Amino acid sequence: MLPQASSASDAVDEAGAGRRRWLLPFMLALFFTWGLATVLVDIITPKLKSLFALSFAEATLTQFCFFLAYAIVSLPAGLLVARIGYMRGLVLGLVVMAAGGLTFAPAAKIGLYPLFLFALFVMASGIAVLQVAANPLVTKLGPAAQAPSRLTLAQTFNSLGTTVGPAIGAWAILSHGPATPPDPAALSPAALAAARQAEAAVLQTPFLVIAGGLIGLAILFWSVRSWVREEEHAVEVHGLGLDLLRRPRLALGAAAIFLYVGAEVAIGTLMVSYLEQPRVLGADPATAGHLLSFYWGGALVGRIVGSFALRFVRAGAALAVCALAAGLLATVSGLSEGPLAAWTLLSVGLANAIMFPTIFALAIEGLGERTAQGAGIVCVAIVGGAIIPVVTGYLADHVGLSLALGAPVLCYLCIAGYGLANLREPAQESDAQPSGAIA
Repeated sequence: MLPQASSASDAVDEAGAGRRRWLLPFMLALFFTWGLATVLVDIITPKLKSLFALSFAEATLTQFCFFLAYAIVSLPAGLLVARIGYMRGLVLGLVVMAAGGLTFAPAAKIGLYPLFLFALFVMASGIAVLQVAANPLVTKLGPAAQAPSRLTLAQTFNSLGTTVGPAIGAWAILSHGPATPPDPAALSPAALAAARQAEAAVLQTPFLVIAGGLIGLAILFWSVRSWVREEEHAVEVHGLGLDLLRRPRLALGAAAIFLYVGAEVAIGTLMVSYLEQPRVLGADPATAGHLLSFYWGGALVGRIVGSFALRFVRAGAALAVCALAAGLLATVSGLSEGPLAAWTLLSVGLANAIMFPTIFALAIEGLGERTAQGAGIVCVAIVGGAIIPVVTGYLADHVGLSLALGAPVLCYLCIAGYGLANLREPAQESDAQPSGAIA
């Protein structure tokens, strides 16, 4: 009887492995969708800036509220996902994210800037849950040695969403509305409110469509939740897992994620305004919005190449080279003018390509059953997208957009240091006991 029982168990395991392989395409669709939703924040920022007559620092509050959600939600999400499993975590994240998209309707109807910020916060809360659940799950859908490559492939589809997103946003949002924004000094309060409501209405449709797609994905993942046996990943945990910060690889990885997301978002958020400058291209908002696709498209191309290259190149070395290249390109852009300034900054997207998935995979490597908690800690660091863009916007208000690029340049230099510190061979999966050195 034992051989028969063993054969039955092997058959179940083989069937489960087969279903998990089919799960990867669904995960790629998920990464694409949230990439599309995320990049629209870059498009609506200049729209809201002109609509509400905001300074650069005030306009970057969109990114502040969006990424603040990661700091608040990620740790509880890590604890929750560890208990309910990755698949249910994906469904929860999609539902919350869809709720944020639906909130854009009343925000546009009322025409209040704080309500837009709240909608972005809710949407980002859902994405934070998705980050905690989806990234570790992708690393587990195949051999551990190929986890950085596999996560880079998933992030490639995220980049596909961020590449087509600016073009869609430029057409659906930036190309609509009056040539000049409403002037608060020339209009009565009632007329100004009416003008803002009318112009804000163009922001509703894109996010309502995205919300519908997210609800569809939530239904899909709920229907295939049995493809991943939750008992394999759902474990009894206590606390938020902050003791894992005693592992330098995780702690420094979280710091690197903070700096990377901050630098990437700061450049993406200010790119349209940067290209509009007479000393750069003097582009109109719609043209600059379309050009933003090249920034995110560079990340797409780089991740396609990187998903294969990381099978043969050490992740730490690739990370260091790309971070140094990004810093150099941003420096050249800030010190130059015209097309050179424009295209060197747009090319930073190509250098950004592998950074997030590589840092993430290195940081959570070897955490075993505590991977979800570790992922939650790393996702908290995505709050860098809230802090560094505001700092960069403040610098732009006081010293100009070109010199403000010094902030992301410093971030890239620190990321290169993390890559160099991880040049050793990948660590084997462990029981996540604290270590005294980067493994």
